[in-house]
Amino acid sequence: MRVILITGAASGLGWAMAQHWFAAGHSLVLADIDDSGLNARAAELNNPERVLTVTCDITRAADIHFLIDETHARFGQLDLLVNNAGITHRSPAHQTDPAVFRKVMAVDWQGAVELTLAALPMLRESTGQIICIGSMAGWMPVPGRAAYCAAKAALTQFFEVLRLELEADGIHILMAYPSFLDTPIENHALGKDGNVAKHPRSMVGGMRSAQWMAELIDTSLKQRKRWILPEPVSRFGALLWRIAPALYLRQVRKRFAGELR
Repeated sequence: MRVILITGAASGLGWAMAQHWFAAGHSLVLADIDDSGLNARAAELNNPERVLTVTCDITRAADIHFLIDETHARFGQLDLLVNNAGITHRSPAHQTDPAVFRKVMAVDWQGAVELTLAALPMLRESTGQIICIGSMAGWMPVPGRAAYCAAKAALTQFFEVLRLELEADGIHILMAYPSFLDTPIENHALGKDGNVAKHPRSMVGGMRSAQWMAELIDTSLKQRKRWILPEPVSRFGALLWRIAPALYLRQVRKRFAGELR
């Protein structure tokens, strides 16, 4: 039995991973800012001995330390940290309130970084693992997602450096780069004024389920893979951006024309 801490666990990919690992017999710490959502998930799993829910905001240092303290008090160990919590926006950068950028960076990058650093003592004790949910948007420009692209790129660079620095501790890091998943994240995407964006999102390729991604993550974790890049369309797009950027930008302008207004 392992102890697994998942942020953004009340819905979407976080909840899909929680269900998958709960069914496998592991103990879970489910963290989210959505208190009512967490309560509903705890009731659904109905196993207080194996499931701890902690309402917290990972952009607040006090909440991060409370989360780690509660994990230690309940289970005394941590084997896997899943940095899954995230938000996005749909708005041209030059029209967007800088407060939107600060919020996206705080959740998608700073929160994951600070939580990981707080969790390291427990992860060293267990020779544990870390999963970060990145995005292919961190590898190539996507119109209307400047802060999201920047945050996910920063996430990659930070954790690749951390991977090197933690080699002596035996801590394994898996970076997952999904493209378009059927989760609520886009339903709550911020617009240029910080309110929920009103226009529909643009996308390339097909939509995958969160359950599919959760199973792929678990398989890759067992194989101790370093990266998951599951979508051929996204892999091709990242390659095209590097070898033929002008062609990539022409295609992106067509696909994401609605994001440029």
